[in-house]
Amino acid sequence: MKRPKVLIAVVALVVVAGVAWLLWPAGDAKATTQQAVSGPYTVQFSADPPRIGGNTFAVAVTGPAPDSVSVEPVMAQMGHAFAPVLAVPDGSGRFRATGVGLPMSGQWEITVSLHGPGGPAQVVFPLLVK
Repeated sequence: MKRPKVLIAVVALVVVAGVAWLLWPAGDAKATTQQAVSGPYTVQFSADPPRIGGNTFAVAVTGPAPDSVSVEPVMAQMGHAFAPVLAVPDGSGRFRATGVGLPMSGQWEITVSLHGPGGPAQVVFPLLVK
């Protein structure tokens, strides 16, 4: 009579352990910061650990102060391209784009576009979503 109860308990424990393993946050997820130069601008791009869904990206610009900054996510391998998201000023030379949707894992390219007195410029940053 005790064997079915033990078997049920073991199966339940295995199921709970499997669900916990699948839902446990990835320990290797790290924020990413990259830098590039385009024309008179030096652009630093930062992202909290990128994830499926809405993301927040920070852009810091040195050089002529741009009038506008936008970020545009593209996943070339899958043919996905989404409308640019306007980044709002977040201090001197700093901008923040929130709610940038990345609907699937894989290799993304984030195009940062700048418009200002130094002329238009674009920088593309690779971003891996796990």
